[in-house]
Amino acid sequence: MQIENQLLQLPLFAEKQVTLAIKREDLLHPFISGNKYRKLKYNLLEANKMGCNTILTFGGAFSNHIAATAYSAKEKGFNSIGIIRGEELRESWRENTTLLKAHEDGMIFKFVSRGDYRKKEETSFLSDLKKEFGDFYLVPEGGTNELAVKGCQEILVSGDEKFDFICTSVGTGGTVAGLINSSFPHQKVLGFSSLKGDFLIENIEKITNNSRWELVSGYHFGGYAKISQELIHFINDFKEQNHIPLDPIYTGKMMFGLFDMVLRDTFAKGTKILIIHTGGLQGIAGMNSVLKKKNLSLLDI
Repeated sequence: MQIENQLLQLPLFAEKQVTLAIKREDLLHPFISGNKYRKLKYNLLEANKMGCNTILTFGGAFSNHIAATAYSAKEKGFNSIGIIRGEELRESWRENTTLLKAHEDGMIFKFVSRGDYRKKEETSFLSDLKKEFGDFYLVPEGGTNELAVKGCQEILVSGDEKFDFICTSVGTGGTVAGLINSSFPHQKVLGFSSLKGDFLIENIEKITNNSRWELVSGYHFGGYAKISQELIHFINDFKEQNHIPLDPIYTGKMMFGLFDMVLRDTFAKGTKILIIHTGGLQGIAGMNSVLKKKNLSLLDI
């Protein structure tokens, strides 16, 4: 599926002579968020090929991946199981918009402690899950594996060759890896990390085929799922001015960081930048529930 790029009209950047366009991957599907749609595409085909009828995966309380997997599985005729980080959610998950929707889409939950959750890649832990649930097709946390990267390599198309930089948010690294692998020889891919630290660099290096990329790690706002009033105001202002919603975990931080870099003259005049909107908008309601409890400003929906 091909998504048209939308040119951003930004008077603030007129003197910078930098062109910004956005690829609205969030519009790929009404319920399956952009990059999750790409990541799950070949995984579900492989599960069907292997004769598996159940998809098992991992995620947190407001995980875009959990929401997308539940709906995708239902749409394609699979059962789905979500291993959810945080035992405290066992009694309160119905108050969580993401988990409630995933449940409505047929997902069965198993809530585990954060300690057990860290064992998600261990053979013994996965073996115990198979004893409990029977055979299943495993999709990793965030959906990132070789098949996910293959799906994300389809984001860029021939018309995107005119851009000098490709920008995307980064969680587990699968989307940025796909973009790196499919980028044109003259392009550089910038991945804006939502996580603290540079540990993702090694993971991305393992699944990419060139070095024309950089992980930008200065705009995580304290780490995954962390947010500030400054970021909230930026996201709300961006939506009001451009009629494009951003999520607070991934795309909002990426856009904030990119704007800051442009204003700091990081890019030469005449540079053309393509921004990938990876979706994640379902998480806004969940974040607002957290912000409301803290008596902080809310994100526009």
